[in-house]
Amino acid sequence: MIIGIPKEIKAHENRVGMPPAGVDALVKAGHTCYLEKSAGLGSGFPDEEYIEAGALIVDTAREVYERAEMIVKVKEPLKSEYPFLKENQILFTYLHLAPNPELTQALLESKVIGLAYETVELPNKSLPLLAPMSEVAGRMAIQVGAYLLEKTNGGRGILLGGVSGVEPAKVVIIGGGSVGINAVKIAVGLGAQVMVLDVSGARLSYLDDIFGGRVITLMSNNYNIAKAVRKADLVIGAVLIPGAKTPKVVTEDMVKTMKPGAVLVDVAIDQGGAIESMDRVTSLDDPYFVKHGIIHYSVGNMPGAVPRTSTQALTNATLPYVLKVANLGAEKSMSEDAALRRGLNTYKGKLTIKAVAEAHDLEYTPSEGLF
Repeated sequence: MIIGIPKEIKAHENRVGMPPAGVDALVKAGHTCYLEKSAGLGSGFPDEEYIEAGALIVDTAREVYERAEMIVKVKEPLKSEYPFLKENQILFTYLHLAPNPELTQALLESKVIGLAYETVELPNKSLPLLAPMSEVAGRMAIQVGAYLLEKTNGGRGILLGGVSGVEPAKVVIIGGGSVGINAVKIAVGLGAQVMVLDVSGARLSYLDDIFGGRVITLMSNNYNIAKAVRKADLVIGAVLIPGAKTPKVVTEDMVKTMKPGAVLVDVAIDQGGAIESMDRVTSLDDPYFVKHGIIHYSVGNMPGAVPRTSTQALTNATLPYVLKVANLGAEKSMSEDAALRRGLNTYKGKLTIKAVAEAHDLEYTPSEGLF
């Protein structure tokens, strides 16, 4: 198969869809890899390393898309890339279609086979291709929050872990999944006072066990969220419903009750966001804004700030699936792998993920029987 790796063009997005090690594995398996010039530089991978691995370098994204049967990316295509998409081409990347009707329509009109990392789902309901970036984003959320709490950045002037004789910051994490548990790890490690809310009693019991009582666990409901947010110095939105738009669990009225200079970090913003007052997606070059006296951080590609770590972590997970699709083709690989089949979002003009169809009031076509 001919595989294309274009340069990411989202603001300050320095990750790359495949590092040289991945290209080496694909080439050794008999495939051809076209890389857009300098695509890996942001992650510290020069073109020379790709050439040594067997990649063919081209000057433009258009050339990559024209030649490739499968495009491997990190982030969803932006508007300038829509014209490059072509019928029957496999697009394997994060798509996050639920909050993005324009991209959804572009994928349907181009009749690509859209496979989304974030909806590949194993029988145990885990999301193997979302997990590594959730891990990065969860850990980063605390790092970012601690920085924004500094007075020079507009925050309350609080050290997250406090010091002897001084109370540490109160950190509230809404959602105890992969993002949440990684945020908890860092917050606890820094000495913060941590509360985590989740709708699953079993998940809360698990968190209580692994953190040995160092974390306050609370059932997630409107009353408990409102009470927790009001007292918090830092709130992390870590809510996920796979493939669907994130529900607004923190209302604007709740935000208005927070202490001036408190910080909100919504990791779920790329799926629509869990915090109502996060009314825009920001970028890494202008990452936060102040509303109701509260600092709002709503970057849609947080792991892009640490691209080398993120690229390596992501491709550790994605490469086996990319190899499977390249070796067998889209249809056969999905037929043999139910987890990969759940990653299918669009197929030759049909929308194959129910949550996205409901979000945009479009026709839903189950993938069963399509191929």
